[in-house]
This record gives sequence, C-alpha cells and structure tokens, in this order.
Amino acid sequence: MMPSKLNPQQLAAVKNTDAPLLVLAGAGSGKTRVITEKIAYLVKHGMAARNIAALTFTNKAAREMKHRVEKLLDGQESRGLRVSTFHSLGLEILRKEHKVLGYKAAITLFDESDKRNLLKSLITHSVKDCDIDEVEFYNSQIGKWKNAFITPEQALSTATPELYSSAILYGYYNKQLKAYNAADFDDLILLPVLLFQQSKETLEKWQNRIRYLLVDEYQDTNVTQYQLLRLLVGNLGKFTVVGDDDQSIYAWRGASAENISQLQRDYPRLQVIKLEQNYRSMQRILKVANKLIANNPHVFEKRLWSDLGHGDPLRVLTHKDELTEAQQIVSELIHHKFKHGNRYSDYAILYRGNHQSRLFESCLRENNIPYFISGSISFFSYSEIKDVLGYLRLFVNQDDDAAFLRVVNTPRREIGPTTLETLGAYANERHISLFSACFELGLTQKLPEKAVQRLKRFCEWTVDTADKIERGDSFAVIDNVIAQIGYEQWLKENAKTPEAAKRQLKNVTDLVDWLKRLGKNEGGKPDAPLSEVVSKVMLMDILERNEEAEAGDQVSLMTLHAAKGLEFPHVFLIGMEENLLPHQNSIEMDAPEAIEEERRLAYVGITRAQRSCTFSYCTHRKRYGDISETEPSRFLAELPEEDLEWANKKPLDSTVAKERGKANLAHLKTMLS
Repeated sequence: MMPSKLNPQQLAAVKNTDAPLLVLAGAGSGKTRVITEKIAYLVKHGMAARNIAALTFTNKAAREMKHRVEKLLDGQESRGLRVSTFHSLGLEILRKEHKVLGYKAAITLFDESDKRNLLKSLITHSVKDCDIDEVEFYNSQIGKWKNAFITPEQALSTATPELYSSAILYGYYNKQLKAYNAADFDDLILLPVLLFQQSKETLEKWQNRIRYLLVDEYQDTNVTQYQLLRLLVGNLGKFTVVGDDDQSIYAWRGASAENISQLQRDYPRLQVIKLEQNYRSMQRILKVANKLIANNPHVFEKRLWSDLGHGDPLRVLTHKDELTEAQQIVSELIHHKFKHGNRYSDYAILYRGNHQSRLFESCLRENNIPYFISGSISFFSYSEIKDVLGYLRLFVNQDDDAAFLRVVNTPRREIGPTTLETLGAYANERHISLFSACFELGLTQKLPEKAVQRLKRFCEWTVDTADKIERGDSFAVIDNVIAQIGYEQWLKENAKTPEAAKRQLKNVTDLVDWLKRLGKNEGGKPDAPLSEVVSKVMLMDILERNEEAEAGDQVSLMTLHAAKGLEFPHVFLIGMEENLLPHQNSIEMDAPEAIEEERRLAYVGITRAQRSCTFSYCTHRKRYGDISETEPSRFLAELPEEDLEWANKKPLDSTVAKERGKANLAHLKTMLS
C-alpha cells in the first residue's frame, strides 16, 4: 500500500522523521502498516536500510513485518535491514561484542528449564533441600530484577528482609552463568545495556549502525528494554514507537505502561499522533470497548471509531453453573454457524485462565466440533529434540553444565545419578564446570576408577567430535553422531509404541534437516558456524514456545493474554465474574493499578471481535470442590446498557426456538454421517 492510501493520521506518522515520535495506535488501527510504510519511506528518502532497525516481541510479528516491507522495497533497497525481536537484537550484540563483556565466543542460551535446574543446584548446595515452589519464587524474582534493570549489587543493597536470600542467590546465579559462558533470556537485554553503559566506544559503534529505530507494541516494553532504546537512539531521539496504553496487559512479566509517559519526560520534543480509526470491528463493539476503558486513567485520551456499520447489540448470557455455560455456548455456536454459513475458524472462545477451557473441550468433542487450543506443545519441548540440541550445545560449549547433564547418560553409558551427584559436589567445591572436573586428578579420590573412566571416555569423545565439527562439515558429523550413539535403537527401546518411536525419529531428522538449512546461505555453502546456529535455535525455542501454527478450520480456545494481536469475526468472552475477570489475585492486591490491568484485559477481549461479541457468566461455580455463589463482573456494569442484550432474561422467541432445533438437527446429521 502506497502512503497516499493511508489515512491522514497514518500518513502523518509515516512522514514525521525529524522528531521523536509516539504513535498511539488503538486496536485494529493499522499500526503494523504504519511501521512498514515508514521503513519504506525512510529508505526511499535516502536512509540506507542497514541503518534502520524495527523491533517487536515475537518471531511471528517480526516475520509478518519483514514480509510486508519486502513488498514495498526491492531486494537491493532492503539489504541489511534489521527486523527482529528485542531479544534477537540482544543476542546479535552479545555475539559480536562478547570479548568486551569478558565472554568466550560460543555463548550458550539457558531456557527456563536450564535456569530452574541451575537455581535448584545452587539452593541445594547451600541449604540441602528445596521444593518446586521455592525454586519458582527465586526464578521469578531474579527475572523481575533483570527486567527492572536491577543488578545483583543493587538488589542486595535495597532488598527487604524477605528478599535478602533472593538477592544473594541472584549474585551466585549470575556468577555461575558467567562461569558456564551462558546467558538467560532476560540477559539478552540486560547485558547489552550494561555493555553500552560501560563502553562508550561500543555504544557509538551501534549508534552508527542503527540510525533510526522503530518499536512495535511499545506498551509491552519493560524498564531494561527502555534503557536499551534510550542508549541506542541517544540524545537525537531518531525513533518511532507504536503502542497502545489500553492494551498494556503484561505487568506480571515486567512490562511497564509507565514507559509511555517516561518518553515525554526524557524527550521534550516528543510528538504524539493518535490512530483512532479501527478497521476491524463494528461501531457498536467499539462503543462498548470505549465505555469500559474510559474507567481507567489516561495520560492521552483516545476513542476508537469505525465506518464498518453500527452492528448488533452485544449479548450477555447467564448460566446456573460452568457445565451449563459450556453446553449453551457450544449450542449458540452451532446455531450461529448453521444460520450464517460460517466456518468454525470464525469463532473464538476467550477466557481469563487456562483451566476454564476443559469443559468447553469436552462439549466441543461431544459435538464433533474441531477446536484448537493456544498453548499446545512446542516442537522444541519434545524430549528427543532436547536430547539432540543438548549434544549440539555441549559440542560448542563444554562448560554448559545443563547440556552435559542432559546427554551424559542418554543413551545410557552406565553413568548413574550417584556418580553425577558426586561429580557435581566436586565441581562446586572447585568452582569449575562438570566437564572440566572429569579431567581432574582429585576426582579419582571421590569416585571409583570405573566411574572416572566412563566419564573421561564420554568427555574425550565430546572433545574429538567438537574438533571434527570445527574442522569439517558440521552437519555430516551430526548425522554420524546420531548413528554412533545408537540413538535410533534407544528410541525404539524406550518409546511406548513402535509408531511413537518412528514419530520421534522423524522429529530428529526434521530438526537436523532444518539446522542444515539454517547453516547455509543463499548460495548453498556452509555459512554460519554451528555455535551461531545453536544459539539462534535456542532463542527461537524460547520466543516461539507460546506462538502457534495456523489453526485451520477450527474453533479457537485461548486466554485473553494469548488473544492479543488476533481478530475473529465472532467472540465469546466467558467467565465474566468477580474473582475470574477481574481475577481474585488482582482483587486481593487491593491496588487500583491491578484492577486497571484486568479492565485492559477485558478491553482486549472485546476488541478482538469483528462482527459479534457475546459475554457469559455463571451464578454458581465449583471452587475447591464446593459450589459457590458468584457475582457478575463489575466490568459488565460499566458497559452501556443500551448496547447490551441480556439474552437469558426474556423467553426464547418461537421462531428462534425452531431455528435452534433445526440447527442442532442438521449438526446431528453431520455427526452421524
């Protein structure tokens, strides 16, 4: 789309390149179009694509943005353009500047599982035992500190008595990560910020590389991401950030809506453009959404509007309990689909918590309706994929203890848990990696001769294989490794069925083929070293764990958080009750900002709907095994009465009743056929 086809506000946002710019983009207002058009505008007006970076939060969003830019620019014009996630840029900076930070080249990226295992080992080393909840508490707190740009030293100096042990563990954890030549997901932002603060020369180098910065979903940035933005754009403030304070729903993972008002304080020349025309929803849906969100305080006021027509009232359904709710919603869906000739993929059932999906799944299955649940298992979470990636991680970084523990006895090498526990205690005493400990003479005083020899054999084979990878065709060596360790036979022996073993082996083959493609450039020659490919894959795993493939013609079931950024012709927003939406935790916090975020969640749910939106709530719901009376959500009372239709409060019209019976009969015939 050429800039001339943009609306006046979108066009103004594209052409404004001289001052720092905040684009307040309401739901469905074409924000991605503004970013991609602006990139093309900058290039067409003399800025080299290699000096432009556009950042977002998911690989899916980055791919979509890049695809749109490629339609606007030819291949030569877009060469060198950076369109990526914040974390991908952070990884690129770390890989190129590792020496300045005192890291070796092949930095390993720790995922959540690796983090928990490391924290558990650090806790048990000092206090002997710990449970899952304790590990999760420390993991969460360390993540909060990193996202709020608080270093271990700062955490320790400001910690309350309750958080003092967390602050001490934070320091140990970071030191251990450094010893492993590893970084966790949050470090991908924190470490570049610390690097730029410590090295003016490195900062200037990256400021010269990135001369114009664009940020999508700006309301989702945390404090550390804001610091990265500030450092990269410097005092000139050559940036455009696009976001919507009304869709800031990630405070629980560190996002700071305050970053929007912080821009005004840090950049007095900041210009603000509002995108209020919505291209997604009927006007009535937007009127209801506007009325709801007006109950939140705003730095900038905005009201969404649409010229797509007024639309029908938004329906409110009441049910006696959660089973009736699921049955009636599914019945409504069947009737609506039959009446209008829609596809199943036109419908979404949205809820506050994952547990709410279970009864809906049962009812959909009973009615033979295909459905898709957001949050299904990721390719990277299969054990066989973790095994192969574990070997590759160890080949490129022998100090990676998490990878060592994953593969040292997979397939079995008669290296048992007692041997590994003794090895771990010795490595901790010596402050070295497990791999290095295997070669130390002192280990022979702790373990039997046979156990030491088995460990050494494994480590020598690892070094030899890593050397072959370094000197030859990396991926031919990987194929040989899988054969050499007898992995196929091991899968056959351990799978529940022969079919399961075949599936697992195919997953391994698919992974290796994919890695080969990642490791080759356009000319088909080996390009990236294995270490680079492995770190890219690990980042992809973390970023895409909650991103889904296309659902096909299926009803979508998902949380309100997962629904952000998506749209559906028809939306059912279920569980509109106190203690569900708003959530009990937010109510108990007794803080206005907690309820404001819950209200934004409801707003996000409503603005997913294009043509119709139906709310539902129960008068009674089972909690902890007991039936409790429930209250309708306070948010329903905040909606304009004239735009709601309380469907259960009036008897069913005879014509409608006949239509329903007809729809259910037709659906039954389809099921039987």
